[in-house]
Amino acid sequence: MAERFERHKQAWTSDEVQKLHTLAKKGMPLRAIARALTRSEESTKARAKQDGLNIASLR
Repeated sequence: MAERFERHKQAWTSDEVQKLHTLAKKGMPLRAIARALTRSEESTKARAKQDGLNIASLR
């Protein structure tokens, strides 16, 4: 069963962006980062691409 994300289309907070950068630099995979941020993988991937981050699953 697919996970539901109640935060659909909500703007990213500065804390979330900082946590995304930190987790991406640690080399965590996309799925783990998305779960830690309670965001969808698609949203996390799009934000990482927007910020020029490399995430394990994007390589």
